[in-house]
Parts: sequence; structure tokens; C-alpha cells
Amino acid sequence: MRTLRDVVSAGMCAGCGACAYAGPAGTRMIPIDAVGNRPVFPVLDNGVVTETDLSYCPGAGIDATRQAGTAPLTRAQHEFGPVLEIWEGYACDEEVRRRGSSGGVLTALSMFSLERRGAEMVLHTGRDPQVPWANRTVTSRNRLELLGQTGSRYAPSTPCEGLPDIVGGQGRSVFVGKPCDVAAVTALRGARPELDSKLDLVLTFFCAGTPASSGAQTVIKQLGSDPTDVNHLDYRGDGWPGMFSLVKRDGDRNELTYEESWSRLTGYRPLRCNLCPDGLGRLSDIACGDAWHRYSNDGNPGKSIILVRTERGRQVLAEARAAGYVHLERSNEQAVFDAQPGLLQRRREIFGRLLALRVLGIPVPQFRGLSLRTSWLQQPIRSQLRTIVGTLRRGIQRSWWRRNSEPSY
Repeated sequence: MRTLRDVVSAGMCAGCGACAYAGPAGTRMIPIDAVGNRPVFPVLDNGVVTETDLSYCPGAGIDATRQAGTAPLTRAQHEFGPVLEIWEGYACDEEVRRRGSSGGVLTALSMFSLERRGAEMVLHTGRDPQVPWANRTVTSRNRLELLGQTGSRYAPSTPCEGLPDIVGGQGRSVFVGKPCDVAAVTALRGARPELDSKLDLVLTFFCAGTPASSGAQTVIKQLGSDPTDVNHLDYRGDGWPGMFSLVKRDGDRNELTYEESWSRLTGYRPLRCNLCPDGLGRLSDIACGDAWHRYSNDGNPGKSIILVRTERGRQVLAEARAAGYVHLERSNEQAVFDAQPGLLQRRREIFGRLLALRVLGIPVPQFRGLSLRTSWLQQPIRSQLRTIVGTLRRGIQRSWWRRNSEPSY
């Protein structure tokens, strides 16, 4: 892949929105129900499009060696990335904990940054008021605005398109995004001092992929509702893990358990998500997600595994704890495996999936410093063969080598 257009046509776009900030002037993101948010690039009068800078594009590749100052990795950290500390915890504020997806830690840290560290804003993803199952990029500047956007949103999001808001701000800001979004931000801040100087904290959550919007619309129809008749939709939250819940315009409510809704949505993840080597956000300051090994169906309002990746992350977390924003308990490497077995198992298969796609002549991202071969070699031979053969079969059946057409206005 030599251009951003190649990334999109090969089906490798992560939809992060970074090219809307750093790509050719006039680039913008548009929603495509079947795959997610994708860029539309401007065409110049001479027909030449200058879009060959792929250094920040997570669809073209991720360079984990950009995370400086890490000690030699333990065997476990080859699986989930370098960490300085591992905790389990939740927001001390009961409302934040209940309304968040897994204990409200990211919301609590964002709130602490605004209220105690003097951050100007938090750039993150929130619900689209016009399309209830969709997302939009938002900025929050206080508790009320943060609480209005709590809870996971299993739909396409492009928070990097909002980076001009951070650069144009007067002070420092917090960025919250998916691991692929964070990879783009890390690459961009290394080359753009004007961005780096305005970022106070970069936060992410554990991610198993972003289903296309058509997934949510299908689930809505399976619940007997017309998507156009939906007034409000929550993918989860308001408890742990919370319900997939929709409210129609007449006030009627339909619900589905988190487990059942997620099992239906996973089939709508785009190809790039199924090649993700970094679901646990190793390029962030702090990454956190569900501590599923602590889950019990007894009304527990949520708990997270918290991975501290950088010295800045360590400092902020310690300050937030001292100020009473988060409750923390020391944890360990084994807890990460116990909490996120599915996500880590999928990561072990990535090397084989990439190998199979290369055999089919399909362009794939270049991943550096992510220990994919090390993880792959932990798999039994039978599992390795199953991964390769299964990927080859799906690639042939779905004609993945065919290039997609450019999205149009």
C-alpha cells in the first residue's frame, strides 16, 4: 500500500479519522453502513492526489517501538504490551461507576483531569443525537457533559478527526479513543509538536473490534423495531455490563443482554478489525477494560483491569487515587489473561491471518514491535493450521483481493 487511497480500497482502513486531520486538505469522513466511517479524498485539477504519507495511518501499519522508555518485556508483556503497573479498580463516584461500562475508570480519570489538573477539554466519542445507533466526535469540558456520553458505543467512531480542536485550544487536553486511534495519535504527536504540546493524557479501552452500523440496525430489526422509529439506544452501561437497550419514539423499550447483542454484532466487524494486533492499547498512557474474571451476576456495578503504560499515566492515576476519584487494588499479569482471554487468544492468531492474506496477494498492514511472531509460536501446530486454512477459505469465498470502489459523496 503506497497511498491512503490504497489503504481504503484494500479494506484496511481503521476509520480513525486521522487523515481528516493530517491528510490532504479537504479530506473528510463519511459513514458507510456496511463497513464504517471512511475518508473521501479531494481530487486536484490535474488529477493527482497527494496522500502518500502513511506514517500515522493504523490501516497501513502500527509501530509500537514509538513507545519510548520501556524496560525489557516479560513473557506476559509480549502478549499484552509493556506496563509499569497493573491495577483493578473503579470510579469512586457511584453515578460514574454505574453509568460507565466497566466501573467508569476512564470517565473518572477524564473528570479528574478537567477538575483537578486543569485540562481544557476531553476529546472523545459520544452518541449521535440524530442517529441513535451511531456516534459522533465530541468534546466535554465538565462533569455533566462527560456523564452525558458514558457507556461503550459499539459503532464506528472517528475521534482523530477532532484533533484540530485540541491543537487550537488554549490549554492541554485529554484524548480518549480506540487503540487504533491512539496509535495514530502517538505517531502524529511524534512529528507534530503543536499536537504533542497540547496533549495532557491519552486514554484507551480494551477493544475487540468496531461493528459496522449495519450490525446495530440488524439487531434493532431482530428486536421487532424499525431503526427509523428508535429514539435512543444504549449498547451497554447503567450496570455491569448493562443491557443493549432501545427506546422507541412512542416510549416502548426493547432490551437484549450484553452477551447476546455482542455475539450478534461481532459478525459485522470489518476486515481490519479482525487483523488488530493491539486490542489492549499499548501506545496509550493508560488502558483499561472489563475485569471479567471478577464479574458476578449480583448487581456489581463494574470493575476494570487498568494497565499503566507510561510515567505520565502512573502520575495521573496516583493523583486521581489520592484525590478520591478512583478506587484501586494492586493486580498482576495473570489477572490480565484471566480477565481478557478471548481478546488475547485472537491476538495470537494475527500472525497466521496476515500470512494467509499475503499468500492471497492481499495488502496487509505492517506491524512493528508487537511480538506477533512470539505470540503465534505459542499456538499448537493444529491451531496454527486451522487459522491459516480458515483465513484462506474466507479470503477466497469473500473475494478479499478485489479492491473496493472509492466512497463517493
